Amino acid sequence: METVAETVSRWRAEGIPCALARVVATGGSAPLASGTAMAVSATGEVIGGVSGGCVDGAVYTLCREVTADGRPTTAVFGPDGDELLAVGPTCGGSLEVLVEYVPPHGGHPVDRVTAALREGRPVVVATALDGPRAGEWAVLVGTALVGNDDDDEDSPHPGEPLGDHPGEPLGDHPGEPLGELLCARATDTLGRPGTAVLDSPAGRVFVQSLAPPRLLVFGATAFAEALVRIGALLGYWVTVCDARPVFVAPERFPAAAEVVRCWPHEFLRRTRVGPSTAICVLTHDPRFDIPLLTEALRTDAGYIGAMGSRRTHTERLTSLREAGVGESELRRLRSPIGLDLGARTAAETAVSIAAELVAHHRGGTGAPLTGLEMAIHR
Repeated sequence: METVAETVSRWRAEGIPCALARVVATGGSAPLASGTAMAVSATGEVIGGVSGGCVDGAVYTLCREVTADGRPTTAVFGPDGDELLAVGPTCGGSLEVLVEYVPPHGGHPVDRVTAALREGRPVVVATALDGPRAGEWAVLVGTALVGNDDDDEDSPHPGEPLGDHPGEPLGDHPGEPLGELLCARATDTLGRPGTAVLDSPAGRVFVQSLAPPRLLVFGATAFAEALVRIGALLGYWVTVCDARPVFVAPERFPAAAEVVRCWPHEFLRRTRVGPSTAICVLTHDPRFDIPLLTEALRTDAGYIGAMGSRRTHTERLTSLREAGVGESELRRLRSPIGLDLGARTAAETAVSIAAELVAHHRGGTGAPLTGLEMAIHR
């Protein structure tokens, strides 16, 4: 959704209308998760996809129709669905897709979503799926609620109290405005990625929480150059940090959200770290590694990995114990970092690290799918 929202906002800035398609529900072995998005511009450009390719052609056609008439619609693909254009997921799963028109001018919440994600801020989006207000949004950015009819000067800014802008009612049904429904869900969803379809008196509402995970890359090395590109592609808000001025030129890391010149452990001590944060230590220098890892292993970061040989790892463990790091904390350290891919180049090593990040996040085994009997999409 993040990359698609960015492109949709760019099209809007260029005066190009488009249709936005999002997977709102899945069943069985659906190829992509709920919340996955695709957009088609009025000029025929495409960004993203809602399947492994098996229904994208049909959704493209549907997007073109929605762009022409401006009316949102939903379609179900699969054994029990509409089988639009006689297609469905070849995997045997099913998916429901919401397609909505995004105009080229005026305020639209997608721009707020894009701006928040650029800043690494969590967002929750509620969209009416059916009824007279189908396709309308309410967006929670931190504590600011934005609705479809807001324009730039009247919209609340991030940090204003949530109750200042309760959102527009869903149809004529009293008691549960879209904004109120979003507010009720915000405590549970803000900052934790996920989706849900909720019932309201006015119909179903699709709620999607977007919270870009952080990737902190310490060490402005050739390995970091490659890892930053892959990390950004995976949807991470990527920070590169190094204390050496000559190496931290921002132009080396165009995909990074920020490039910081600072002693790594000092930067880590004052930055935001949570369970969705991944820390990759690529400095391979004990002057940086030991104080940094001492600090990192005492945070609640979800992933902590460090580059180095097995000999380096053994020496590193000794130094960390001498620094007072406990055994339970040391067991959190993934070192040598990455999966065994036989990597030799910086790009291959970055793929190895990124593969371990995905396996850790999704609960994968890291083993080849060939020969495994478990479900591919768990």
